[in-house]
Amino acid sequence: MKVLEGIKVLELGRVPPAELPGMMLADMGADVLKIDTPAAAGQSDAARSEAFSHTNRNKRSMALNLKAPEGHAIFLELAENADIVIEGFRPGVMKRLGADYESLRQRNPRLIFCSLSGFGQTGLYRDRPAHDLNFLALSGALSLWGAGSQAPDIPLNLVADYGGASMHGALAILMALFARERSGAGQYLDISYFESTVALLAATPNLRQVFSARHMPAAGEGVFCGGYPYYALYPTRDKQFLSVACSEPHLWRNFCEAIDRPSLAAHSRKSEHYLRGPDAAESAARREVGNVILGRDCGYWEGYFAKLDVCIAPVKSIAQMLDDPHLRERGMFTSIAHPLHGEIPQFASALRLSETPAGVTRPAPATGEHTREVLASLGKSGRNISGLAARGVVG
Repeated sequence: MKVLEGIKVLELGRVPPAELPGMMLADMGADVLKIDTPAAAGQSDAARSEAFSHTNRNKRSMALNLKAPEGHAIFLELAENADIVIEGFRPGVMKRLGADYESLRQRNPRLIFCSLSGFGQTGLYRDRPAHDLNFLALSGALSLWGAGSQAPDIPLNLVADYGGASMHGALAILMALFARERSGAGQYLDISYFESTVALLAATPNLRQVFSARHMPAAGEGVFCGGYPYYALYPTRDKQFLSVACSEPHLWRNFCEAIDRPSLAAHSRKSEHYLRGPDAAESAARREVGNVILGRDCGYWEGYFAKLDVCIAPVKSIAQMLDDPHLRERGMFTSIAHPLHGEIPQFASALRLSETPAGVTRPAPATGEHTREVLASLGKSGRNISGLAARGVVG
């Protein structure tokens, strides 16, 4: 039995970061029903791509027009028996649809309602449109990327979207489920992409110094800025990169001895490095290490350091990551059988529970794939379902 078996989730995610929490719950056995729009049903030219969707696997899909009175009534009926609702609209949309937490809790006081929005349901920025890059910019995180002499690199949309809102949303839902076991009551979860980003940034050494040392960090400062020799990326002879992360002094000493530069061990991490960037001597040490690493191919260095107590790794391409023997041994890749598209490769869950493991049991659904199945479970007749479809209430 999976840990969340029997938990019913209604998801109105609309964007992948708002869909990821539901996928994580579904991987753990929850019955996650996506509420999609009938207009999208059967009109996609990317059905194969839809089936490969990572964030929608293990879910079912119902195409339902919430603006139609009959569609609204069906949603209320579903919500009466749901444990969780997840939505990713802008603030106010669910209220206009008559499907907000205050409306639904009257019918289902045990309901846990999770809203994921850019800036939260209140505050000055509540109604602003924004995406991951904007949250990184506003949070100050982007100002710390890179050396400060040029525009910072954009770290995909991993931080605010997935590491921030998605993970905070999933964690908040699980906490609310645990709280409900004690109190018997559900609650409202207001998850902000912006605040989630600030919360992640607050855990970094750079931000801890803001309060403890009254120091405002800048790009190019801090242990993890990339300018110190012990924590940097170095180009190799074959135009690859080697990551060196020997931030503990003993690891850095081991590294320096391994490359026959024992004198550079003096440039190990120091407490003052959290408050400044590298000085001239430390920069010179970084250049010296760079010259050594540039003399060999990346594969050579990976093999050379393999049995030494140092923290190094080659910067792999996605293709190389997919062929990583450690990930394969750990079962990080799996596949799901699809009736139309054959075996669909997927990444497995990274959540490893010994007694109640996650599992990938079904591919992402086509839009509206389970509409009739869900309506039949509500006692709707075939004639009734056909009528709803004809009127555009369902798809």
